[in-house]
Amino acid sequence: MTISDFAPRSLLYVPGSNARALEKAQGLAADMLIIDLEDAVPADRKAEAREAMRAVVVAGFPGKRIAVRINATGSDYQAADINAVAGLPLDAVVLPKVDAVTDLEPARGLGLPLLAMIETPTAIYAARDIAADPAVAGLIAGLNDLAHELKLPDGMDRGAMSHAIQAIVLAARAGGKYGFDGVYNAIDDAAGFAAEAAEGRRLGFDGKTLIHPSQVEPCNAAFAPSPREIAAAEALVAAATGGAQRHEGRMIEDMHVAAARALLERAGR
Repeated sequence: MTISDFAPRSLLYVPGSNARALEKAQGLAADMLIIDLEDAVPADRKAEAREAMRAVVVAGFPGKRIAVRINATGSDYQAADINAVAGLPLDAVVLPKVDAVTDLEPARGLGLPLLAMIETPTAIYAARDIAADPAVAGLIAGLNDLAHELKLPDGMDRGAMSHAIQAIVLAARAGGKYGFDGVYNAIDDAAGFAAEAAEGRRLGFDGKTLIHPSQVEPCNAAFAPSPREIAAAEALVAAATGGAQRHEGRMIEDMHVAAARALLERAGR
């Protein structure tokens, strides 16, 4: 299954139990809102969050793609989450802690595209099979949980997870699916966020999951084609005559033209 239109650049988690955050989210420029029923909601507010989620989804978020993160397979809350989500006009369901294809089964019946969170070493090794599943539209790197599972020291640079991060991108691409980078925890560190978002794009991610409204605009900028990239793509497409040829000091062929056209389409050109 696929998510309509282009891959979201910015995917903002919004706590399902936070009415103010849900209201504010309607005015944000995030490409996708992920209403969170999992980590952001304490156990004693799960039912409240489900009701609030249903109310706002039914009311609608004009111009927004909407997903809901339900609780993990095997948890005490997932069945109620699935019942609450069933029949809603959603663009996707985010499923956390997917360690194997079998973890997709309870959510598969919703008939909605699934975004599978890869959060453990086991999941890293199963990511290729997970991404290949027809119900899966994309993979999300759950790097906080992965760092915990790897027993990394608190505050460790994510370079320590470089192999695992690239494995998620590779699995997503092998399956023809989207890949989304994990969250950046330091919400007051604008420079750090910008650097990590730029790195995520260089690694091949389509977009990034976010935990604070202040991260939306810089994320959109990081994952959007720059004016320089747009100009270069336009020049390449204009110069292409088919097959291999020399262009501005390098060899290009049909795959470069296809990539340039895709970039221009994403940029609205």
